[in-house]
Amino acid sequence: MIARSAILPALCVAASTLTAGVAFAQEAAPAAPAATEAPAEAAPAVQDSGAAYESARNQLGVLAYCQDKGFIDGKAVETQTRLLTMIPAGDTAKGDAAEAKGKEGTVSAMGVERSLADAATEQQTSEDALCKQMDALLQQLATQVPA
Repeated sequence: MIARSAILPALCVAASTLTAGVAFAQEAAPAAPAATEAPAEAAPAVQDSGAAYESARNQLGVLAYCQDKGFIDGKAVETQTRLLTMIPAGDTAKGDAAEAKGKEGTVSAMGVERSLADAATEQQTSEDALCKQMDALLQQLATQVPA
């Protein structure tokens, strides 16, 4: 089960990944390994950048899904598109696939996929309410980055 505390930050990952996934990695992963640990422990940081890009693309798709359903207006999609230009691009094919899943209403974050409808049911809310929460969070985060 994906808790609201996991879904909303994951869906607002674009604004929090403007520094190559660092903020997303801190939210989604356990504490960073100590500097004395083996270099192999540092390898996931590179993967986090790619995961951040894919999550941001998935978020764009989910927001488009929300807009298509009439739950939110187009401002969130515009904002997410703008924020995407501020993060390092990842694998385009994986990004395209992640965005396509989002457009079908599937949230893909932190290695877990869940339909927005299932997440809403599990949280005893509606897709509409989740979409509006994502929109509000995204707009709030967007005010913290340069235009």
